[in-house]
Amino acid sequence: MKDSTSKARAKENRRSERRERFLTDSGIELKRFYTPQDLKERGWSYEERLGYPGEYPYTRGIYPTMYRGRLWTMRQYAGFGTAEETNRRYRYLIEQGQMGLSVAFDLPTQMGYDADHPLAEGEVGKAGVSICSLEDMERLFEGIPLDRISTSMTINAPAAVLLAMYIAVGEERGVPPSQLAGTTQNDVLKEFIARKTYIFPPGPSLRLATDVILYCAERLPKWNPISISGYHMREAGATAAQEIAFTLADAICYVEAVLERGMEVDQFAPQLSFFFSCDRHFLEEIAKFRAARRLWAQIMKERFGAKNPRSWMLRFHTQTAGSSLTAQQPVNNVIRTAIEALAAVLGGTQSLHTNAYDEALALPTEESVLLALRTQQVLAEESGAADTIDPVGGAYAIEALTDELEARARDYIEKIDRMGGMLRAIETGYVQREIEESAYRKQQEVERGERLIVGVNCFLTEEEGKPRVLKVPPEVRERQVERLRALRERRDARRVSEALAHLKDTAADEEANLMQSIVEAVKARATVGEICDALREVFGTYEEPGTF
Repeated sequence: MKDSTSKARAKENRRSERRERFLTDSGIELKRFYTPQDLKERGWSYEERLGYPGEYPYTRGIYPTMYRGRLWTMRQYAGFGTAEETNRRYRYLIEQGQMGLSVAFDLPTQMGYDADHPLAEGEVGKAGVSICSLEDMERLFEGIPLDRISTSMTINAPAAVLLAMYIAVGEERGVPPSQLAGTTQNDVLKEFIARKTYIFPPGPSLRLATDVILYCAERLPKWNPISISGYHMREAGATAAQEIAFTLADAICYVEAVLERGMEVDQFAPQLSFFFSCDRHFLEEIAKFRAARRLWAQIMKERFGAKNPRSWMLRFHTQTAGSSLTAQQPVNNVIRTAIEALAAVLGGTQSLHTNAYDEALALPTEESVLLALRTQQVLAEESGAADTIDPVGGAYAIEALTDELEARARDYIEKIDRMGGMLRAIETGYVQREIEESAYRKQQEVERGERLIVGVNCFLTEEEGKPRVLKVPPEVRERQVERLRALRERRDARRVSEALAHLKDTAADEEANLMQSIVEAVKARATVGEICDALREVFGTYEEPGTF
């Protein structure tokens, strides 16, 4: 009698719910509520699956005191126009309490072209700052103490070149490489998967990335030579489970590549870092970070035999989801960003960028970027979310989601292993197809009204005037082209030619590390485009095959 009554009550309750099924972004169906039984059915153990902050498997965070000891780094991503304009924005953000810099480079720089290249026309300074030469890098960091502030650089295919420029600027100011702190994104594999700002074929691209890792392990102990990035895959349409899996599969590929070059895992693994998105689904995003941290610890300890606990730690930067921002009713983006930032904090991020509400329309204005920074500061100082470690730990729903995401990500990684590894999975288009299919499903859900987006397919209003947006004037390219002309006239042309010839010789030697040759070319005043062109001559360029 009791069973039949319970079933009837459940059926009646189901009819009264808003939807027949409640799904996370990864398609995980959420139960009406969770109990200890949900964890018991999974064989859940507090010691093995959760543990304590700062202890393996780091589910609750990688440091014993987390934000009670030190807040996450508030690192707003910024860059536009010329180096001087971006430098003014950096100084402003530092004055307002930003803790670290994050450089956005324009598209020509990301693709290894100087501002005077025909393909650069119309793009110079638009999506980031234009950096062509060491002189531009000197202007970008004018008056900024490189020995006291950390700098993250979102650059991939030419990452070695921009890092070399940063090293040279530091040395000019008396800051040795050993004292420089920061990160080069340098994750070229995700470029082939999602973002597409690659230059060279996968093999040489992987070599360049590993050269940076090896060089930094030996000479830049405070530098993260790579930030292995799930963010861009998530922006392209990946689910939370795919974001974990494909990011860690990329990381496995990099670790294997460095090991093949003869370096022991504990010599470089503590300097590896990661970069994730924080998307709309609050509960799933918290669980995603916890699952990724736990899975990476297991991979490093069990698969690669790392002995140093620092090698087991997944240290990551988070950016709130750009793809969640809407051009319609853009002020709503303030709310979206705040919720996503809170999820990142509850998930245990080490640094955070909060998107400005107008970024679906243009580069952020000074006013909007300040509001984005203040969002983090309010979370840190007023919300109480940073006052206790992993406040959601032990919540039945969170732990069940953490376990499920970890299991789904592990399944993906095992499938990629069976395919021959991530490089092979990328070359065959498997990873790209998985993300494209996920993106297509999401868009269909939006169009059918199954995935609601306020101001887009529900709660529509008559649009009022758009907010003021930042515009980069076309004169930026003219100024950069003139600077390049003047640089080429006054530099030592013979020294540049010799440095580029040496770089090509080094590139042709598959056993050699390219970083020192790139540093010497930069110091000779070779430009980003000239250095990348020298490498293009040796490596060639990559054209993506169709995935359908």
